[in-house]
Amino acid sequence: MSIVARLRAAGCVFAEDEARLLAGAADTPTALAALVERRVAGEPLEHLLGWAEFRGLRIAVDPGVFVPRRRTELLVREAVTLLAGRPSPPTVVDLCCGSGAVAAAVAAAVRPVTLVATDVDPAAVRCARRNLSAVGGRVYQGDLDAPLPAELRGRVDVLVANVPYVPTAELPLMPPEARDHEPRVALDGGADGLAILRRVAAAAPGWLAVGGHLLIETSLRQSGPAADAFAAAGLTPRVVTDEDLDATAVVGRNSA
Repeated sequence: MSIVARLRAAGCVFAEDEARLLAGAADTPTALAALVERRVAGEPLEHLLGWAEFRGLRIAVDPGVFVPRRRTELLVREAVTLLAGRPSPPTVVDLCCGSGAVAAAVAAAVRPVTLVATDVDPAAVRCARRNLSAVGGRVYQGDLDAPLPAELRGRVDVLVANVPYVPTAELPLMPPEARDHEPRVALDGGADGLAILRRVAAAAPGWLAVGGHLLIETSLRQSGPAADAFAAAGLTPRVVTDEDLDATAVVGRNSA
């Protein structure tokens, strides 16, 4: 059976593209066979390649690190639009940064920019530091905003967060490549999927400049309660969607 046929039989929708990428990542036929076996067994393609394509960038993604999704490009687009009207260089904070893909994409579109990112997962922090070092981004390990430097209080123009938002009971329903190979801490959003979002919304006003914005990805069905959490924190919320990306985000403005 050909590589393409094996990948297709394993459920890989873009089997031809994946076969080409795997072949390019392998030095020998033996190495290629090993990669194909791992992919057929359910490992994410990006972990096998060592990178993911995100908004035209090649983002390093180590095994065990959350893989950036195309839908999250909506956060970048909204952040870039908002930053167009801010003083230069603006300050951007990326919480739950994972590989640092969002921060890296913002930096590619907005220069100069001051970037700070955090993640609780040591593997993600190491990966994000690799991706953000070239643009001068600082990456801290810790829980949400806890490790942020105090001098950022009241000075952040955009705070972006791709928080975990899968309800705990729905984790077993996720595709195996996510459920079995990405950290639970990057997926599990608590009983209703909004536990981490509420914490970020509550903390954000203390960091945002007047007129600054909080942006968080969520699902369409969660967007109403998510917007309510923004409003409860004193932010003025609006919901943005993109059907092509199958993406939803809540954007909140700090008017205080």
